[in-house]
Amino acid sequence: MTEPHAALAAQPADHPPHLAHHFDTLRQQFEAGKLGMWLFLVTEILFFGGLFCAYAVYRAIHPEIFVFAHHYLDKNLGAVNTAVLIFSSLTMAWAVRCAQLNQRRGLVACLAVTLVCAGVFLGVKYVEYSQKWQHGLLWAGWFKPVDEPGDPANAPSGEHGEQPRDVGIFFSIYFLMTGLHGLHVVGGMGVIAWILVLAARGRFSSQYYAPVDFTALYWHLVDLIWIFLFPLLYLIGP
Repeated sequence: MTEPHAALAAQPADHPPHLAHHFDTLRQQFEAGKLGMWLFLVTEILFFGGLFCAYAVYRAIHPEIFVFAHHYLDKNLGAVNTAVLIFSSLTMAWAVRCAQLNQRRGLVACLAVTLVCAGVFLGVKYVEYSQKWQHGLLWAGWFKPVDEPGDPANAPSGEHGEQPRDVGIFFSIYFLMTGLHGLHVVGGMGVIAWILVLAARGRFSSQYYAPVDFTALYWHLVDLIWIFLFPLLYLIGP
């Protein structure tokens, strides 16, 4: 993310309205807040890192399950969601820049677009989850496919054309990882909506835009996690 604006280093004669009493300068407050945000993001990385390790273990032990089951996922919907999140990352970074340049209208517009993109992402996931539920593609022992995938070219087949055992393991991991990621998207939407309301009220400027910057850091991590989830779940090779 962009470094704090030079205006943060300047100390006005009176006490800045956004400066907490336990900090000496706005720059010190900004850097302390950013350090705290990075520590929080490290815990999130460790959390998802454990899930990725579980994925790697099961993928190594049961490669036939993953190769077979991933054909039941819609790669087109996954690609759409990937593009949507990448674009939302751009608009969120642009929002930070608008705040640094005192561009209130641009800040509000970028935050609004980011919020819309997050809504589109969740809408696509709802469509995917609905399809899985209707077709019986659920977790663990509940995996009971009603029909074959829509694209005959991608029709799954195990050894000798048979379905491997315990295919539900894949969908257990799929729902766990994408579901937790979806909850993080919902949380991010709540924070972005709050920042949007404050931005519309003119609370942010080149001297104070820390909440926008910190929210952008969180949103970039959410986007990055999905960029890893998409190929691992949707584009598995034999």
